[in-house]
Amino acid sequence: MSYSDLFCRCIKIVLRNEGGYINHPNDPGGETNYGIAKKFYPDLDIKNLTKAQATEIFYKDYWTPMNLEGIHDEDLVLQVFDFGVNAGIKTSIKVLQRIVKVSDDGIIGPMTLEAINESELPVYDIFKKRRKIFYMNLAARKPELEVFLNGWLRRVEKTRFY
Repeated sequence: MSYSDLFCRCIKIVLRNEGGYINHPNDPGGETNYGIAKKFYPDLDIKNLTKAQATEIFYKDYWTPMNLEGIHDEDLVLQVFDFGVNAGIKTSIKVLQRIVKVSDDGIIGPMTLEAINESELPVYDIFKKRRKIFYMNLAARKPELEVFLNGWLRRVEKTRFY
Protein backbone atom coordinates (compact mmCIF):
# COMPACT_ATOMS: atom_id res chain seq x y z
CA MET A 1 0.00 0.00 0.00
CA SER A 2 1.21 3.49 -0.81
CA TYR A 3 0.88 6.11 1.91
CA SER A 4 1.24 9.89 1.71
CA ASP A 5 4.36 11.53 3.08
CA LEU A 6 2.29 13.26 5.78
CA PHE A 7 0.76 9.99 6.95
CA CYS A 8 4.20 8.33 7.04
CA ARG A 9 5.59 11.13 9.22
CA CYS A 10 2.55 11.09 11.51
CA ILE A 11 2.33 7.30 11.92
CA LYS A 12 5.98 7.14 12.99
CA ILE A 13 5.16 9.39 15.97
CA VAL A 14 1.83 7.72 16.75
CA LEU A 15 3.46 4.27 16.83
CA ARG A 16 6.21 5.62 19.08
CA ASN A 17 3.56 7.11 21.39
CA GLU A 18 1.58 3.88 21.49
CA GLY A 19 4.54 1.62 22.16
CA GLY A 20 4.47 -2.14 21.98
CA TYR A 21 2.51 -4.89 23.64
CA ILE A 22 0.61 -4.00 26.83
CA ASN A 23 -2.05 -5.83 28.80
CA HIS A 24 -2.81 -3.43 31.67
CA PRO A 25 -5.74 -4.48 33.89
CA ASN A 26 -7.10 -0.88 34.01
CA ASP A 27 -7.00 -0.34 30.25
CA PRO A 28 -10.58 -0.45 28.92
CA GLY A 29 -9.20 -1.55 25.53
CA GLY A 30 -7.70 -4.61 27.16
CA GLU A 31 -4.73 -6.21 25.46
CA THR A 32 -3.07 -3.76 23.02
CA ASN A 33 -0.09 -3.65 20.70
CA TYR A 34 0.98 -0.48 18.86
CA GLY A 35 -2.30 1.00 20.10
CA ILE A 36 -4.46 -1.64 18.42
CA ALA A 37 -6.84 -3.01 21.06
CA LYS A 38 -8.20 -6.54 21.28
CA LYS A 39 -11.55 -5.03 22.32
CA PHE A 40 -11.96 -3.46 18.87
CA TYR A 41 -10.13 -6.14 16.85
CA PRO A 42 -11.12 -9.40 18.59
CA ASP A 43 -9.99 -11.62 15.69
CA LEU A 44 -6.43 -10.27 15.60
CA ASP A 45 -3.47 -11.91 17.29
CA ILE A 46 -2.63 -8.73 19.22
CA LYS A 47 0.49 -10.10 20.87
CA ASN A 48 2.10 -10.87 17.49
CA LEU A 49 0.80 -7.83 15.60
CA THR A 50 3.47 -6.24 13.41
CA LYS A 51 4.15 -2.54 12.88
CA ALA A 52 3.15 -2.98 9.24
CA GLN A 53 -0.21 -4.47 10.24
CA ALA A 54 -0.81 -1.70 12.78
CA THR A 55 0.11 0.92 10.19
CA GLU A 56 -2.38 -0.53 7.72
CA ILE A 57 -5.14 -0.55 10.36
CA PHE A 58 -4.40 3.05 11.37
CA TYR A 59 -4.45 4.14 7.74
CA LYS A 60 -7.68 2.36 6.84
CA ASP A 61 -9.65 2.80 10.08
CA TYR A 62 -8.34 6.15 11.39
CA TRP A 63 -6.41 8.28 8.89
CA THR A 64 -8.69 7.85 5.88
CA PRO A 65 -12.00 8.40 7.74
CA MET A 66 -10.56 11.43 9.58
CA ASN A 67 -9.89 13.28 6.29
CA LEU A 68 -6.89 15.18 7.66
CA GLU A 69 -4.95 15.73 4.43
CA GLY A 70 -6.74 19.04 3.72
CA ILE A 71 -5.61 20.71 6.96
CA HIS A 72 -2.74 23.09 6.21
CA ASP A 73 -1.13 23.03 9.69
CA GLU A 74 0.74 19.71 9.75
CA ASP A 75 1.44 20.00 13.49
CA LEU A 76 -2.31 20.24 14.06
CA VAL A 77 -2.88 17.23 11.78
CA LEU A 78 -0.49 15.20 13.93
CA GLN A 79 -2.22 16.21 17.20
CA VAL A 80 -5.70 15.51 15.81
CA PHE A 81 -4.63 12.13 14.39
CA ASP A 82 -2.84 11.07 17.59
CA PHE A 83 -5.82 12.10 19.72
CA GLY A 84 -8.13 10.20 17.36
CA VAL A 85 -6.03 7.07 17.80
CA ASN A 86 -5.94 7.46 21.58
CA ALA A 87 -9.44 8.75 22.39
CA GLY A 88 -11.49 8.04 19.29
CA ILE A 89 -11.90 9.67 15.91
CA LYS A 90 -15.17 11.43 16.66
CA THR A 91 -13.91 12.73 20.01
CA SER A 92 -10.83 14.26 18.41
CA ILE A 93 -12.70 15.83 15.50
CA LYS A 94 -15.48 17.21 17.71
CA VAL A 95 -12.92 18.95 19.94
CA LEU A 96 -11.41 20.52 16.82
CA GLN A 97 -14.82 21.51 15.42
CA ARG A 98 -15.83 23.23 18.67
CA ILE A 99 -12.64 25.32 18.55
CA VAL A 100 -13.38 26.61 15.04
CA LYS A 101 -17.10 26.95 15.82
CA VAL A 102 -18.66 24.63 13.26
CA SER A 103 -21.25 21.92 13.81
CA ASP A 104 -19.59 19.21 15.88
CA ASP A 105 -20.70 16.16 13.95
CA GLY A 106 -17.32 14.40 14.21
CA ILE A 107 -16.75 14.50 10.45
CA ILE A 108 -14.18 16.70 8.71
CA GLY A 109 -15.91 17.93 5.59
CA PRO A 110 -15.45 21.05 3.44
CA MET A 111 -16.97 23.45 6.00
CA THR A 112 -14.78 22.15 8.82
CA LEU A 113 -11.66 22.26 6.62
CA GLU A 114 -12.37 25.83 5.59
CA ALA A 115 -13.02 26.90 9.18
CA ILE A 116 -9.77 25.29 10.37
CA ASN A 117 -7.61 26.67 7.58
CA GLU A 118 -9.06 30.19 7.74
CA SER A 119 -9.25 30.52 11.52
CA GLU A 120 -7.34 33.38 13.08
CA LEU A 121 -7.30 31.55 16.40
CA PRO A 122 -4.21 29.66 17.58
CA VAL A 123 -6.04 26.39 16.81
CA TYR A 124 -3.03 24.16 17.46
CA ASP A 125 -2.40 25.59 20.95
CA ILE A 126 -6.08 25.54 21.88
CA PHE A 127 -6.42 21.95 20.65
CA LYS A 128 -3.50 20.79 22.81
CA LYS A 129 -5.02 22.49 25.87
CA ARG A 130 -8.44 20.97 25.23
CA ARG A 131 -6.86 17.57 24.73
CA LYS A 132 -5.21 17.82 28.15
CA ILE A 133 -8.50 18.95 29.72
CA PHE A 134 -10.23 15.94 28.15
CA TYR A 135 -7.73 13.58 29.77
CA MET A 136 -7.96 15.30 33.16
CA ASN A 137 -11.76 15.14 33.08
CA LEU A 138 -11.67 11.49 32.02
CA ALA A 139 -9.38 10.57 34.92
CA ALA A 140 -11.60 12.53 37.33
CA ARG A 141 -14.74 10.74 36.07
CA LYS A 142 -13.13 7.31 36.02
CA PRO A 143 -10.59 7.04 38.87
CA GLU A 144 -9.38 3.64 37.61
CA LEU A 145 -7.91 5.50 34.61
CA GLU A 146 -5.97 7.99 36.72
CA VAL A 147 -2.95 5.68 36.47
CA PHE A 148 -2.69 6.72 32.78
CA LEU A 149 -3.08 10.51 33.28
CA ASN A 150 0.58 11.52 33.49
CA GLY A 151 1.38 9.41 30.44
CA TRP A 152 -1.47 10.99 28.47
CA LEU A 153 -0.35 14.50 29.37
CA ARG A 154 3.27 13.69 28.41
CA ARG A 155 1.98 12.20 25.18
CA VAL A 156 0.35 15.49 24.19
CA GLU A 157 3.69 17.29 24.61
CA LYS A 158 5.70 14.56 22.84
CA THR A 159 3.34 14.52 19.85
CA ARG A 160 5.34 16.74 17.53
CA PHE A 161 7.60 16.57 14.53
CA TYR A 162 11.31 16.83 15.31
